[in-house]
Amino acid sequence: MKNGGTIMADAFARAPLEALRVKWGWFVALGVLLLCCSVLAFANLFIATVVSVYYVGMLMLFGGVVYLVHAFQVRGWEHFLSWALSGLLYTLAGLFAFLNPLLASAAFTLLLAVALVVAGVFRVWVGRRMKPGKGWGWIVVSGVVTVLAGCVVWLGWPVNSLWVLGLFLAVDLFFQGWTLVVFGFGVRG
Repeated sequence: MKNGGTIMADAFARAPLEALRVKWGWFVALGVLLLCCSVLAFANLFIATVVSVYYVGMLMLFGGVVYLVHAFQVRGWEHFLSWALSGLLYTLAGLFAFLNPLLASAAFTLLLAVALVVAGVFRVWVGRRMKPGKGWGWIVVSGVVTVLAGCVVWLGWPVNSLWVLGLFLAVDLFFQGWTLVVFGFGVRG
């Protein structure tokens, strides 16, 4: 019984891998496409920044509309008011991103700098709390690097807001593309 259970467990573990193996080419193709997009983003960081702002603006507009629709679905004035105000703020922020993408990129870049500093400080704190454990130093180092990245972005603000978001997008596209290419060839076997 135990041997049969092990065989069944192995079969279930291999089933998703087999399904992925059949589609390995799609992973590689998507990875190559993302790598090409990253080259385009690296070639023009300003346009990549504007595209990033438009993307975030589109998400905020969509979220705002959903909040507003939801506001009319709830019963009670106090609930309606909070949902409607949230939806209105999201919608206005999304419209602002479309109407003035350069000013929106400056605001997003400043928020990014603050988020990096806060996340880095938190990571240093977590690493220090794990001090007797193995690998705590790497967590602290990654936190310090994140804080430094946030400070660099902050010190270059608002001038760097013309290209920082585009750079982050380009780097993310590159790593996502490379990961998918390596994954695709890896599951191919």
